[in-house]
Amino acid sequence: MVALESSVLAQGLPDPSNREADRRMRAAIRARHAVPAITAVVRGVPAAGLEDAELERFLRRTGVGKVSARDIPWAMARGLDGATTVAASLGICASAGIAVFATGGIGGVHRAQPGAPPDESADLIELSRSSVVTVCAGAKSILDLPATVERLETLGVTVVGFRTDEFPGFFTVKTGLRVGAVADSPSAIASVFRASRTLGRPGALLVVQAPPPQAALDAGVVEEAVSKALTSAAKAGISGGAVTPFLLAEVERATGGQSLGANLALLEANAALAAEIAVALTDPR
Repeated sequence: MVALESSVLAQGLPDPSNREADRRMRAAIRARHAVPAITAVVRGVPAAGLEDAELERFLRRTGVGKVSARDIPWAMARGLDGATTVAASLGICASAGIAVFATGGIGGVHRAQPGAPPDESADLIELSRSSVVTVCAGAKSILDLPATVERLETLGVTVVGFRTDEFPGFFTVKTGLRVGAVADSPSAIASVFRASRTLGRPGALLVVQAPPPQAALDAGVVEEAVSKALTSAAKAGISGGAVTPFLLAEVERATGGQSLGANLALLEANAALAAEIAVALTDPR
């Protein structure tokens, strides 16, 4: 089984791209003989796997809020529909015993903004305490990537590059940030995860792979777009949780929609790799 987050469908991607992402991710998982399970809070019930009618409601976004790990109890008590972030999805995976989770890019340490307090995604803390293989294309390019990598190290999160020795930047292949461990096969990643579990320590195994080469963006183009977007956000007084969607929308506009295509491609690739790892974990060796 491979868990998927629902926030990327209900808040992260516009319609109809969210439907395409759902179709491509679940098809990639099934093609590799695994079972996709979209995480969410459905009318107050944490769920791993949605019925068709429930999924349609989330894709339409009507009355669906964004739920991080801290928000799950509130959504449960109030009977709300909540689309789960990476942090919330990891919490559900840990509770449900799902060993493998796929996403696009994790949250991390935000870039400093004048007059704004330091900001760090709850994803990092959840990664430090959820024993789940988490497959991603690194952290989102809009973040402070060096600080995010350093924070992962401080929190004791094991990071393994899949056929890469560089921590990818979501839209970009190259960041100049090295990872200390490289695996060449899903079975090798499964072996690392088994070893981690024998220690009895909490924490995810974060597997990073570069976005597909044909969809990846030039790092210079992305950096210029992010810098301009940060300036625009500061002038507009945008802060807190509103910063990330604003920056992603600005990067999409600045790249003429190429970032959206890259996002869809890497989501599919990560789902495929996660499925292969999940299958490898069923091997008794």
